[in-house]
Amino acid sequence: MLTEAVEVYRSARRADCAEREFVLTAVGVPSEMQREDGTYVLRVDPLWHEQALAHLRRYQEESRAVRPPAPPAAVPLYPHAWVGCVLYALVLLGVAYAVSADLGRLDAFDAGDIEASRVQTGQWWRAWTALTLHLDPAHLVTNLGAGVWFGYLCGRLLGVGTAWLLIVAGAGIANLLEALLSPPSYASAGASTAIFTALGLLAVYSWQERRRFRQHWALRASPLVAGVVMLGWTGTAGEHTDIVAHLAGFAMGGALALLLRLERPAGWRRKLPQWLSGALALGWVALAWALALRS
Repeated sequence: MLTEAVEVYRSARRADCAEREFVLTAVGVPSEMQREDGTYVLRVDPLWHEQALAHLRRYQEESRAVRPPAPPAAVPLYPHAWVGCVLYALVLLGVAYAVSADLGRLDAFDAGDIEASRVQTGQWWRAWTALTLHLDPAHLVTNLGAGVWFGYLCGRLLGVGTAWLLIVAGAGIANLLEALLSPPSYASAGASTAIFTALGLLAVYSWQERRRFRQHWALRASPLVAGVVMLGWTGTAGEHTDIVAHLAGFAMGGALALLLRLERPAGWRRKLPQWLSGALALGWVALAWALALRS
């Protein structure tokens, strides 16, 4: 029991007081802890008062310096991403059925695939109608599976409506640019451009989100690296693969992801309801087909 002891620390938590008592004991400063009025008090002999305060200040500074930073808030994930996947599948399967059953025009490919010569003369809607046309069942099944997977991930990250609006817009613009810059004989069809637009969205948006983390730059860039690897692995294989379309889709998806980081587009994104964004995506495809069937 110390006589004429003076207070050097007080806390409502016993563990904090005991921790500092241990620090003083380790440096040879005698101290004692007592409970007083619902709090815990650490006292030392007056002869050790200044030295005890100095040690406690140093301990407090060192503890603050080594304390790891609080992790950033987790990236919010949106619900109902499966809805967009179901609608995507219904659109592709519906168009495939209409083509196979000769509903509407007899030659849907003549009306809706990408023919650079016709796009260059003003039939811009082909950049979007071509996304729904597939050459054979294997082509359709492949794009169905990949589109559902990447579309679901985008929907969870961005919201189902926002994700599909950006995928439809980005893929169509990528198709349009390729058709305008290609020889007149160039022709193409399929949803693969949309799939790689979704991959570009995922890779770049996830990379940008990770910049909030205190990590090595290589860890922060891992989503972008993974996206590029996936592009190289799946986007360049196959005898009739349209590599330029896949690259253009990925680049357009990445560009849209960067655009979302800007203040004004981000504000509009938050104000636009997810259901309305999704309706715009569906409506744009429907408008493109309406124009194609009238031409």
